[in-house]
Amino acid sequence: MLCPSQSMGLLLFCSLLVFFSSPGVEAGTVGVNYGRVANNLPHATNVVELLKSNGVGNVKLYDADPSTLRALAGTGIKVIVTMPNEQLASAASRPGFAFAWVQRNVAAYYPHTQIQAIAVGNEVFVDPHNLTAFLVPAMLNVHTALSRLRLDEAVKVSSPVALTALKSSYPPSAGSFRPDLAEPVMRPMLELLRQTGSYLMVNAYPFFAYEANTDVISLDYALFRPNAGVVDSGNNLRYYSLLDAQIDAVYAAMSVLKYDDVKIVISETGWPSKGDLNEAGAGAGNAAAYNGNLVRRVLSGNAGTPLRPEADMGVYLFALFNENQKTGPTSERNYGLFYPDEQKVYDIDFTLSGSNGGGGGLKWQDDRGKSTGSGGAAQTPQSSGSVRTSSTGESWCVANAVAGKERLQVALDYACGEGGADCRPIQPGASCFEPNTVEAHASYAFNSYYQKRGRTTGTCDFEGAAFVVSQPPKIGTCAFPTGA
Repeated sequence: MLCPSQSMGLLLFCSLLVFFSSPGVEAGTVGVNYGRVANNLPHATNVVELLKSNGVGNVKLYDADPSTLRALAGTGIKVIVTMPNEQLASAASRPGFAFAWVQRNVAAYYPHTQIQAIAVGNEVFVDPHNLTAFLVPAMLNVHTALSRLRLDEAVKVSSPVALTALKSSYPPSAGSFRPDLAEPVMRPMLELLRQTGSYLMVNAYPFFAYEANTDVISLDYALFRPNAGVVDSGNNLRYYSLLDAQIDAVYAAMSVLKYDDVKIVISETGWPSKGDLNEAGAGAGNAAAYNGNLVRRVLSGNAGTPLRPEADMGVYLFALFNENQKTGPTSERNYGLFYPDEQKVYDIDFTLSGSNGGGGGLKWQDDRGKSTGSGGAAQTPQSSGSVRTSSTGESWCVANAVAGKERLQVALDYACGEGGADCRPIQPGASCFEPNTVEAHASYAFNSYYQKRGRTTGTCDFEGAAFVVSQPPKIGTCAFPTGA
């Protein structure tokens, strides 16, 4: 992982990611990056069983390891393979090399192994070997090879870009690519992505921006927790998430080049569970908060940003395992969701159907209309898999448990008072009074407020105490209203 320094005016980051997301076409998906810079990791077959048992449906590799691709065959897990940086010069200058690479590493396994994309290089612009000039020609030759093999519709070509590609990223509306990259590299790359129906892979790490700027960036803002937000003076949009600000800076840079129609996939993001004394914010609690809140948000159908609220972004968490042979500060070896012995580093769910969902008896209907139980500290909608929008396009507003009881109570009081929500069903003795918890009552009140206002943007926020879901929540036997 390449880790440049960062500042508030230039929110820089590094690479690393994957968890359980599809790169681009399915809204609300999360994937995981499977890195192997370690000497103590389990065999590929065990890794695949770990992915399956945790509901991880998408994985990104940093190579095209044959044993891993064979182990993934027949599992239905979608895969991104990577052409390593050291092969870019050959792929760029020799179309035959690119064709042979695709034959050997993609065609030989597809469709039994569901390879859906090739990442050509990784953070090429910050590679010390000065490979930038080879990137787009290599991508073109790889795409041509896929076309010759009639795989270009099924397998897309992209390349993960670090935020160091930006000349400016703060405020987000001022986002622009570096002059040495904008025209010679980013424009032809974006044109290729547009013409082939692909997407731009972006590696974004709020941790690095927070660590370098704790005096001006709040931890709540970095971890998707309730906060006052930051207003972008250039477009007057209010941001409650540092990751949103980073991604919108990339969208703004793409807009300068007139490529607003190209999608983004967050190909790496994550938070370390351990760090050195000078690595502010590193820790298991913060890692669980960042990854857990991000997963709940994406799978609940709320993956858009203030600038692109309808964006269907996939997200890949970094990384599957702690990797003991990575160099650099302690944090570099502690981004894993699992230890090498396959135990979780911290407890978060990889799907909305996990056991670590809601508290206080709040239940959610899955896609078959059955309700699932709840019983943990974090309130998350439950489902049997990926969240699916209801057939009528409906959505609901529910409480965000990470806001805490005090903030939820303040928001509940507002919704039932000045907000005008119909809170009669959650009064003592009424049909929705049980379970008698702040979180359950707040969910009902927030949803009433949201539905009465026509589900318009901004009416399910309550300063971070609520979020939108795409499946019908229930409190006990009490169905939530779906309209005014």
